[in-house]
Amino acid sequence: MDGKTYLVRTYGCQMNVHDSERLSGLLESAGYTAAPEGTDADVVVLNTCAVRENADNRLYGNLGHLRPVKDAHPGMQIAVGGCLAQKDRGEIVRRAPWVDVVFGTHNVGSLPVLLERARHNAEAQVEIVESLEVFPSTLPAKRDSAYSGWVSISVGCNNTCTFCIVPALRGKEKDRRPGEILAEVQALVDQGVLEVTLLGQNVNAYGVEFRERGAFADLLRAAGRIEGLERIRFTSPHPREFTDDVIDAMAETPAVCHQLHMPLQSGSDDVLRRMRRGYRRDRYLGIIDRVRAAMPDAAITTDIIVGFPGETDADFEDTLDVVRQARFSSAFTFQYSKRPGTPAAEMDGQLPKEVVQERYLRLTALQDEISWAENTALIGRRVELLVASGEGSKDAARGRLSGRARDGRLVHFTAADGVRAGDVVETVVTAAKPHFLVADGLLLSHRRTAAGDASEAGTRPTTPGVSLGMPQIGVPAPLAVAAPACA
Repeated sequence: MDGKTYLVRTYGCQMNVHDSERLSGLLESAGYTAAPEGTDADVVVLNTCAVRENADNRLYGNLGHLRPVKDAHPGMQIAVGGCLAQKDRGEIVRRAPWVDVVFGTHNVGSLPVLLERARHNAEAQVEIVESLEVFPSTLPAKRDSAYSGWVSISVGCNNTCTFCIVPALRGKEKDRRPGEILAEVQALVDQGVLEVTLLGQNVNAYGVEFRERGAFADLLRAAGRIEGLERIRFTSPHPREFTDDVIDAMAETPAVCHQLHMPLQSGSDDVLRRMRRGYRRDRYLGIIDRVRAAMPDAAITTDIIVGFPGETDADFEDTLDVVRQARFSSAFTFQYSKRPGTPAAEMDGQLPKEVVQERYLRLTALQDEISWAENTALIGRRVELLVASGEGSKDAARGRLSGRARDGRLVHFTAADGVRAGDVVETVVTAAKPHFLVADGLLLSHRRTAAGDASEAGTRPTTPGVSLGMPQIGVPAPLAVAAPACA
């Protein structure tokens, strides 16, 4: 069985992207190697999301496409994990009996054991646990990027938003100790990473589990003291827990980027109440005002749901009004759709699709207009870019590369010899569109970095974690006891 290959496909949020890095690290620790592009892997892992619309149909459609591939490759295994696996459990194997393993959000570390057990027993293994076995960041990880890394500081969420199923699938908030977080950040920086993004379902509630007020602001300041770490981002905060000490830490810590993703969801107080968001529009706008007072150059982005049950024309106009006042640099906008298992799915006042669609188009048109105006104001501005990989689909045809400014904006700039993903360049913005900037002049500076060296060499950082009882390929896992947890 030596030489088996794997492929992990990821759907959904940044937390899932980071979980997939862990899954790749676990599989490589167990002896698998990544499948070369264009080849069929021996193990295919689908890391699913239950939040997006039609997530179920997408999963079963993908599984349907994999069935003939598996039939043509005896010994191939298919595993399904993530939020949809946590929700649907044994239903996945019932509807797709060619699936070998189903595992949930709380037992990511069990995947190698379950694959070996399914192979040994020649039957599907379904293991869904109800609480976290081990904090995910103690597991090994194979990182996707040479220059930018995800670092999870908490998992789960204590909020009860009526449209969201995440707390039911990810559980109550579990916080990681600061020393462990900073050690992981240091390990990434030691391997050349220039930028980290601190992750949590409700990232600024960090510290609630060990009852330390101000823990998140303290963490930002501490991370900012790590030599060689140039950029710190975080996502996603919640307006209800957002405090002024975080604004101060952002403004006073040079490494923390002046970028804030602050979900609004609705500009109507009545809708916010029925969403159980725990704040009202005036509080939200007050946060935005204080952020801009401390950091006038801050780029603020948001999430907005259109067509929540019972949303009236007046409610929607309130949302448009907040968007006009907040002047977001960009917004992720969603048409409300029912999520089974959420209180909102059973609420009265479910709106017709055509009403939701019409409002959605009005909102996106307004936000595009604002985004374009905000971006146009940056023409002539000097920007520092961390050169990115794969961000510009038309770059090659236009002689450009792409990078992210410190405020998170995407900039397509004129390519120059020797510039690699992970390097840092400075240039001047020459044109603007609603969703990106263009810099078509000569570079003002180019700094080669260790991250650029790693990108050029095709190497990626790894964080080993601590693996106990990790089964290797071809070595049967113990079958009489539960799968061992990794610590």
